[in-house]
Parts: sequence; structure tokens; C-alpha cells
Amino acid sequence: MKLSNSFFYTIRDDIKDEDSLSGNLLVRSGMVKKEASGVYMFMPMGLRVKRKIENIIREEMDKAGANEVLMPALIPSDIFHKSHRYDSFGSDMFKLDDRNDREFCLGPTHEELFVMAASEKIKSYRDMPFNIYQIQDKFRDEARPRFGLIRTREFTMKDAYSFDIDSEAGEVSYQKMVEAYKNSFDRMGIDYRIVRADTGVMGGDLSEEFQAVTDIGEDVLVMCDKCSFGSNIEVAQVKARKFEKEEKQELELIETKGVKSIEDVCNFLSIPASKTVKTLVYKTDDEIIFALINGDRELNETKLRKLLNVSEVLMASEEDLKMVTSASFGSLGPIGVNVKIVIDNEVANMINFICGANKDGYHYKNVNLSDFEVYMQGDIVNICEGDVCPCCDGHIYFKKGIEIGNTFKLGTKYSLALGLNYLDKENKLKPVYMGCYGIGVARCMAAIAEQKADEKGLVWPVSVAPFTVCITVINAKDEKQMCVANDLYDEFNKEGIDVLFDDRDERAGVKFKDMELLGVPYRVTIGRKAIDGILELKSRDGKIDTEISKDDIIKEIKKYV
Repeated sequence: MKLSNSFFYTIRDDIKDEDSLSGNLLVRSGMVKKEASGVYMFMPMGLRVKRKIENIIREEMDKAGANEVLMPALIPSDIFHKSHRYDSFGSDMFKLDDRNDREFCLGPTHEELFVMAASEKIKSYRDMPFNIYQIQDKFRDEARPRFGLIRTREFTMKDAYSFDIDSEAGEVSYQKMVEAYKNSFDRMGIDYRIVRADTGVMGGDLSEEFQAVTDIGEDVLVMCDKCSFGSNIEVAQVKARKFEKEEKQELELIETKGVKSIEDVCNFLSIPASKTVKTLVYKTDDEIIFALINGDRELNETKLRKLLNVSEVLMASEEDLKMVTSASFGSLGPIGVNVKIVIDNEVANMINFICGANKDGYHYKNVNLSDFEVYMQGDIVNICEGDVCPCCDGHIYFKKGIEIGNTFKLGTKYSLALGLNYLDKENKLKPVYMGCYGIGVARCMAAIAEQKADEKGLVWPVSVAPFTVCITVINAKDEKQMCVANDLYDEFNKEGIDVLFDDRDERAGVKFKDMELLGVPYRVTIGRKAIDGILELKSRDGKIDTEISKDDIIKEIKKYV
């Protein structure tokens, strides 16, 4: 590709409405352009990167035995009613009516359609296993699109679905996909971690996320400094602390006028936060509950929702609170209220703790579990840095990450909802066991940009770069330099090496800055010494900066490719 007659541009200044490094650089380099909030155009250079990422994924999926299909983006809404997910997506789903007033949506996901496709083949146990996938756009009306390509309203996803007779066979399919994902992300040069995650609206038995480690990440990754434990903070198991043993003391009501927060209580009584218990009020599907956690912990709403087995948990309002007590927030506790009490595992280990007395200006001292009735106990708090690892005696530390891929053991959730069954060896009807596997293509692009970029611009690995080599002519008006450059351009093309020829009549400094911003891995500079067969070879990562013979340049580049 020669730049002088191509659609190529760069922007010198930072982009004001881009809130991430990758978003800023991708727009400035002319790879993408924002059309609206969360909606981007892909320009020629950006599309080349996106296609290379797609091809890596496609090659690894095909190698794992999956077959590619393509589903429609326009889906009748009644399909999501059948799977009971219409309400779960809610306002995130783009909806529209056709001329006959039938409601459709722009596909936020495609589980239901893959089940319908699979039903054409599956009749008996002999028809499995198999795996089908697509690379296609999804649409979700994000409340707050942000971070460039990391959270958008329209995005390209590779989604795959495996179909098996049972969980044992499903595990084999699942592990094949995990290996395909590892191979894909390794080839892209992404620094990633595999962590356990919440199954969320997808449902199923297990979810794991492939997280690209980067400071801009929206997710908190929980890691161990000793073992391979990894989890999203939403589901990270907390190993409950053991507290110092002591004799139980008599319950005592104490006046604490003007004391409401945990910090205030600790200062007033000269005690550590770990000696106190927070009482948080939540509204579940149909009732108010009190959730008790240690004073120096934060409640995890995902864990609470799962423990209670409800569709959602919401912080109660002042009006909600009035239904169960006359006390205000900051004076609440488990004693003397007619509500269900849910406690964290650590609270079960506490003796003689401090909590609110359900009376403004008062707290209870020396509270123990025998003083109130516990409805349910479980792990309902966020893990903290420095906590003991739930799998070993190591300690927890946090990283931030961008979710670039996820894998789900869906089990029989969708096959039961949509009637996808098969006849087993005993001629009995059984539901199909499914797995689901997604990769965010543009997110991979953004993650690579975030991890690899430097102060000059993008730095692409060879595997996904728009071009492997850029030929830059110092003086485009010098016929001898242009002759050498054109010959070299033809040689690169004959060898099948992606080559970009910057033949524009621009100052050398402008060309260099544009190529640094664009992030092409290798730059061959044609200057005054070209007439003597001497060229300059420089790598974008700064590891190579040398003069080299024109006769050796192809051979040298092939070493790195």
C-alpha cells in the first residue's frame, strides 16, 4: 500500500472527548473515528488491525474443530421471552417494531438463535459433540459508553457454543475452547489473566474471564502472591478471619449521641473497626432484609443476591426503612427487629461486638449471635488486598483488567427453556449440555493499544499490526531514493510481507512521527546512503536501530516475522 494515493490521515492534538489512552491514540492515528457516543467507524488502518485479530481467532477456533456460521443481527423479541431473558436485558436492548407492529431487537447476544440452529441437527446422542461460532456485531444500549473501544454500543464479538450430551463431555469441549483462547491471546501478544467470574445474565454453572491487565481496566482482578488463584472481585471467595477468643460479656445499651458512621463509633469507643458490625438494609424481590458484615469490610451485592437466590438486591430507601424500624441509618442493628437477618461468615466468628441498637443515639455493646436470630449465613463481602488467599497461605493483591474474553458452562439452562433435547442410548429424552465462549474483538485491539503504547504512539505486535514494515523515503523528489524504495517495495510484496510505502511528499520528520503514531513494527528508511545500498532499519519498540545492506533487509525482517 502506497500512502500518496491512499485514505490516510493523522491528528496531531489529543482528542478531547476520549477518556483512555487507547481511545485517544486510535482516533489520532486515523484508525477509528467516533460517530456517536459508543459508536465508531473503522478506517482502513484500523480495519486491517481488526481483521488480523479476527483471523487469529478464526484460525484457532477452526483448529479446535469449531465451524463458523453467521446469525442475523435483527432478532424477533419473542425469542428472548421464551428464554426468560427479555426482562433481564431491559433497557440495554435496542428494540424496534416492523411495519406489522411486531417487535424486534438488535441482537445483544445470540444464545437463543444458536439453540434454534442446533435443533436442526440434534436428534440423538450420536449427533454430538459439535461447536459452532460466529464473528459478528452485537448491540447494547450502554448507559455510559466510555474508554474508547472498551465499552461501546456496537461491538464485534466472536461467540461460540458447544453442544454435548452431559457435563463430562461438556468439560472436554470447554477445555478445548480455553486452549484456543490461550493460543489466540498469546498470538496477539496480550498480557492476560484467567479469573473466575459471575455468570450474570448469561446464567449457567461456571464463568471464567480472560482479563487483559491494564490500569484503565474496569474490573478488579484478585490475585495471589503465592499460587495461581485468580478471580474477579465480584465472586472472589473470602477466607473468614478468626478473632481473638474471649469470654462472652453481658449485653449493654450505651448512649452514643451524634455517632453514626463506623469511624465515629471507633473514635467514640476507642476500638478498631474490626470490633464493630455494620448493618446494611436491602430490598430484595419482595421483602426488606438486614445484612450484617464486619465494620472494616464492604458488602458484595453480587454475593448477597446469589446467597438469597433472588433476581436483584437494592439498597433500601428511608421510606423502606420506616416499614421495619423508627431508627435512622447509622443506628441499625439486628436486635429487636422483625426482619430476616443475613450475616457474613466473619460475623459468625465475632464475640462481644458493637452494633446499632435500632434507636437513634444508642448502640449495643457486647453483642453476640445468641442475642438475635440468624436467617442465613454466607460469604457476602468483598475480598481485600492483604487478605489470606482462599486457596493457600499466600496473600491477595489487586490488578485492574479489561475483559477481553469469557467462557461459560451454561449447562442445560437454554436447552430446557427452549426445548433442545436428544434421545440417549436408552431412548430417553434428555436436555443438551451447552457451553458458551465469547471474545471482544475491538476490546482486544484496545487492550493491545493500552498495554503496548508509549509516549510516541501505538506499538503493535507483528501479528496484528496494520503493516509489518514501513518504507520511508527521506526525499520523495530524489529519483534515486524513490527507485531504491520502489524496488524494495516490490520485493517485500513478492515475499508476502505486509509493507506500507510512505511515498508522500512530506518532510521526513512528519513521516517519522506518523509512523510512530501508527505503530508499524519495523521502519526501513531510504536516505542518502541508499545509492550505496545502505538502509536504516529501526523497530518501533526501540530494540533495533541500525544500518543494513539493501541485499540483507528481506532476510533480516523475516527473522522477526
